[in-house]
Amino acid sequence: MSSWDHLGELATVAQLTGLDAVKLIGLIGKAANTARLHKRNCRQFAQHLKLIGNLLEQLKISELKKYPETREPLEQLEDALRRSYILVNSCQDRSYLYLLAMGWNIVYQFRKAQNEIDRYLRLVPLITLVDNARVRERLEDIEKDEREYTLDEEDRMVQDVILNPDPSTNDAMVLKKTLSCSYPNLPFNEALRRENEKLQLELQRSQAHLDVSQCEVIQHLIDVTETASTNALPEKNLPEKGHKKVEQNYSDTNSDNEHSSDEGYRKRSDTLKTSRNTSSVSSGHDLLSTRGSLRHEEWHTDLLGCCSEPCL
Repeated sequence: MSSWDHLGELATVAQLTGLDAVKLIGLIGKAANTARLHKRNCRQFAQHLKLIGNLLEQLKISELKKYPETREPLEQLEDALRRSYILVNSCQDRSYLYLLAMGWNIVYQFRKAQNEIDRYLRLVPLITLVDNARVRERLEDIEKDEREYTLDEEDRMVQDVILNPDPSTNDAMVLKKTLSCSYPNLPFNEALRRENEKLQLELQRSQAHLDVSQCEVIQHLIDVTETASTNALPEKNLPEKGHKKVEQNYSDTNSDNEHSSDEGYRKRSDTLKTSRNTSSVSSGHDLLSTRGSLRHEEWHTDLLGCCSEPCL
């Protein structure tokens, strides 16, 4: 049995109990606007239900519930709308990878939900008996409104990637891109961790329902997230290694600069000493800059040098 037959576990049914069909249709419309996956299917479904909501508003549900012959089919319609709300809302809350893997199953659920709602709507006898041209026109519009529910081409490609038992490097890049779009404000490793947690919950639900086939699919998805997380660890450390390498290069460069600076300084000192032997006049700036370097050197000036450089 598919876990989609137990969708009531994904929402607080008590919060939906007591809401009439029109309010439930409004909630479904809001949930469709926030769906992360199956966005097109959610919008198609919500637009079809909007036609039904407009008809029910005109008929005044509170009046229809006064009569047993109309109250029972309306209650069945509301039950179908509650399940439909949970289906649409799950496209936002459930695991993104799980929704991709179960893509065609979800498409089938949308088709099934629309057919069920339309069937319950036709069971309300008062609707077919109302002698009102506008009501009959809206009912005809609902019957003609055939929506197409399918899986987008891009979602099919990603589905093939995540279900591939032997993923390639390109598959890993597709997975990273997909999760980055689904979790735009989270790093890749954090998105994988979130998905892993949600998949663990999906696995518990499937195990509780003894759904062996879905358990196998979900376990495969869990392995995909764990493998991707392991492969992503070296990338996480790359900036630190690069930083250390930069620091090391910077240190080596500084050492080389200091070494070259010392050599340059010694060369300049030798040049200055030579100039002192050959020049009769030296500026005070040269004397001050070279005084420290000459302090510990041997005496290289003869007696007559004192006349040219009084400081000696």
